[in-house]
Amino acid sequence: LKIVRELQELSQNALADLSGLPQSTISGMESGRINIGVERAKVLAKALRIHPAVILFPGWETERAS
Repeated sequence: LKIVRELQELSQNALADLSGLPQSTISGMESGRINIGVERAKVLAKALRIHPAVILFPGWETERAS
């Protein structure tokens, strides 16, 4: 979440304004204290104009056929 937010040059406060979520919640999610969850991921993805999977599965790698 933090990487995507920073790549879009948004502060936590700016993302809070775009998403309607409190800045303290965004801070908690970025630090791992608060679980993002599917519904919050959808709200954040809409605000960031990305697919929710980018937020929910940040380290996902697919196996490639040899």
